[in-house]
Amino acid sequence: MPGAEAEAAIDESIERLREEALALLAPYPSLLLAVSGGPDSVALMLLCAQWSLRSSRDIAVATVDHRLRKAARAEAEEVGRWAHDLGFAHHLLTWEEEKPSTRLQERARQARYALLTDCARRNGASAIVLAHHADDQAETILFRLMRGSGVAGLAGMAPVSRCEGFALLRPLLGFRKAALESICARAGQSFFRDPSNEDESFARVRLRKLAPFLAAQGFGQDALLRLGARAARADAALTHCAAETLERALRKDEASCVELDAATLCAAPPEILQRTLANAILRLAPVPALRLERLERASARVAAALTARKSMRITLADVSIEAIGGRVRLRPAPPRRSN
Repeated sequence: MPGAEAEAAIDESIERLREEALALLAPYPSLLLAVSGGPDSVALMLLCAQWSLRSSRDIAVATVDHRLRKAARAEAEEVGRWAHDLGFAHHLLTWEEEKPSTRLQERARQARYALLTDCARRNGASAIVLAHHADDQAETILFRLMRGSGVAGLAGMAPVSRCEGFALLRPLLGFRKAALESICARAGQSFFRDPSNEDESFARVRLRKLAPFLAAQGFGQDALLRLGARAARADAALTHCAAETLERALRKDEASCVELDAATLCAAPPEILQRTLANAILRLAPVPALRLERLERASARVAAALTARKSMRITLADVSIEAIGGRVRLRPAPPRRSN
């Protein structure tokens, strides 16, 4: 009957998408799934439970209780029961610190990643799996566009990134939220909805409310995802060029000093010079992220000094950058004097 055929086609499509998406996880023997209890992360848990490689992987689930809502603890405990029903060990993590009065979502996210990486370290996981999906990706790109992000920011979230030495894997970036909710519904699996997703005191929620208007102007999710894919390609090309420039310019590469050839840097386009300096800084002082505005100002000053063949010295990200005698020399900056 047509209904049965349609159901079979949907099942086959979901199975194919599952295997394609979860191939991202295959290189990692031990995985920690971040499952909040929302439809996205619950769908991730269901997909992993049916993964063809599940039996050869050590998979556990972690849920973070931020202690921001009274119902959050009971919800996290319920997620633990769902995880156990699927055969996964479950870790309930709690953000115990006093809650900030400003930038709450940002600081909650930082606390969540800190708790997840600590849990992964304690339990020997080699990667943390997150449930960000295509709708999240479009929203992230729009959010960054509104804040004047550079090409790297407009590329959105990468399928694989790093945090505290752990791989962060996002296998669901090709799934729309509606598809993930459908996976839960077809499995008869309950999930929770976080009321903070409707709280317009948060910038992302206010931006989300604009989505219908933007879509009517031709700037909907599909357009944002195309922008992100194109920005990702451009970012990869720029990253490649900057790495090649660094190799050509490198004259000294030691733990306490990196020296670059000024002529090679002077010949580079501004974006490549900026990225080359960032790469050199990271060899001396690894930081979570260099602030783009500060990096732009610093690289502009270096470029001006090189063009004028003048000496200069600045400090960025605890690294001293000095242009002198045909070289650009980077060293760890001396400790700041305390008053």
